[in-house]
Amino acid sequence: MAGQVADLRILQQCDCRDAFCQSFYTQPPPDGAYGPGHRNVGLSPDRPGMLVLDVVDNLIMYVEVIDRRPLS
Repeated sequence: MAGQVADLRILQQCDCRDAFCQSFYTQPPPDGAYGPGHRNVGLSPDRPGMLVLDVVDNLIMYVEVIDRRPLS
């Protein structure tokens, strides 16, 4: 899974409109829940905030970016 990180592209930003959220899809959003094969991988960033990967069958689908400095 770590080998995917360099090639991740923002396909679509989260549309929640929360000021603290910068999350994004790296694959097309699901129609409903992700279902079987889905898991969350919490990362331990060295800066404040939260990073969580939504992974389905070892493919990173969504990156949750919460309470972090603006992405550049």
